[in-house]
Amino acid sequence: MGKVLKFSYFLVLILLASCKSETKKEKETEVIQETDSTNSKAVNTTNKVMLFYGNSLTAGYGLDDEKEAFPYLIQQKLDSMGLDYTVINSGLSGETTSGGKNRLDWVLSQQVEVFVLELGANDGLRGIPITETKSNLQAIIIGVKQKNPQAKIVLAGMQIPPNMGQAYTSAFKNVFYELAEENEVYLIPFLLKNVGGIPELNQEDGIHPTAEGQKIVADNVWNVLKDIVKLEDSIN
Repeated sequence: MGKVLKFSYFLVLILLASCKSETKKEKETEVIQETDSTNSKAVNTTNKVMLFYGNSLTAGYGLDDEKEAFPYLIQQKLDSMGLDYTVINSGLSGETTSGGKNRLDWVLSQQVEVFVLELGANDGLRGIPITETKSNLQAIIIGVKQKNPQAKIVLAGMQIPPNMGQAYTSAFKNVFYELAEENEVYLIPFLLKNVGGIPELNQEDGIHPTAEGQKIVADNVWNVLKDIVKLEDSIN
């Protein structure tokens, strides 16, 4: 079964493993060790990788337990179906599309079967020009396709409050639809559907979902992912 990894552990340990001499057989069945506060658990990297690339929404900002974040909940769904996926949570609080573009090469050091792109919300809250946000997201999509041509890319749509004016708000929402169509990638229409703007499902800041809100977010994501993993499973 899969095991969610925080990408920082994943990359460092791959680099350490690559410095050691291995037999051909060992290289074909490489096992990475993830160390947390309690113990070390082996993760077989022959599992297919599903990488969540985002900001604090992906990282699970403000939750008591990082396993309450939606990528971890997706891992549980995959495990319950007996699907051999390892979910990597590469969410970084405060990340913008510009920052995401700059660190992309670092996270694409291994083959990825499914790449979930969840960036843009911080751009919108800061009023970054729509053209810049779209350009950065486009660059990320191109980068993923170049490094992992076989990867299924899922773009998480986002909406923002009308603070920046109706024209900006509408253009921001439409960017995700435009990119999904232009690049022929999968789209989650609105990541925070049935969560955004609902006080009881968000933390005190009114932005980040509670544990209960994260469950709904996971359902929104799974509505798109379920067909992708079924397709991958049928191919293999």
